[in-house]
Amino acid sequence: MLCREIIDVIEKTYPASYAMEWDNVGFLLGSPDRDVKKIYVALDAVDAVIEEAVKENADMLVTHHPLIFSGMRQIRADDFTGRRLIRLIKEDIACYAMHTNYDVLGMAELSEQRMGFSGGRPLMETHPEGLADKKPQGIGRVVDLETPMSLLECCKQVKERFCLEHVKVFGDLNGCIKRIAISPGAGKSMVNPAVLAQADVLITGDMDHHTGIDAVARGLSVIDGGHYGIEKIFIPHMTEFFRDRFPEIQVIAAPESHPFQIM
Repeated sequence: MLCREIIDVIEKTYPASYAMEWDNVGFLLGSPDRDVKKIYVALDAVDAVIEEAVKENADMLVTHHPLIFSGMRQIRADDFTGRRLIRLIKEDIACYAMHTNYDVLGMAELSEQRMGFSGGRPLMETHPEGLADKKPQGIGRVVDLETPMSLLECCKQVKERFCLEHVKVFGDLNGCIKRIAISPGAGKSMVNPAVLAQADVLITGDMDHHTGIDAVARGLSVIDGGHYGIEKIFIPHMTEFFRDRFPEIQVIAAPESHPFQIM
């Protein structure tokens, strides 16, 4: 199957028009006429992922985070991004990214379901041009619990549902949680929407010290499961997406590999 045919299927479900204006999603590298027999799915196009894609003889690499995020004036082997691009070009591996468009149309609902919830609403609504008449969509979810739980119980649920060894918590572990906001990825910018939504806790990643303690001062607890820790659900979800739609293509999921260790 041609790369362009795979892209057409992706973009019918996850249109690039749903991405944030600052993002860089879509077909980033390669030939649209590349014949694809193997797809490798990962969160990031880091060196180890690219080497595994090469080892597996993949024809296409699909990631959540874009390999090319901002403008590039040079592609050099002594630059880490340039090195990755050169390696992919050399091995004739096409590269496609689905970032904030997937956050809006996939990750938000998927993270809600992973927590065992349903019926939530967007934490931060986005209204792409020409799509305002459709069902409200946006980054993250806000969910009201049928049965309140403590912050400690919520932490345990996050660890269990996302298969995490640890989480970082800001707030009173005995505090009562009735309304949950969840926003996978870097959650610093989602504190204000969570406060405005009157959520009791925000489940997210990449929460720094000052933003965390300030959130608590505003009545919002924070559970930080890590950027990778929450967003890794992209990998099995998109692996199944491709397997369901392209049974003739071999789809390989990158193994779980957290980018840091806590000693």
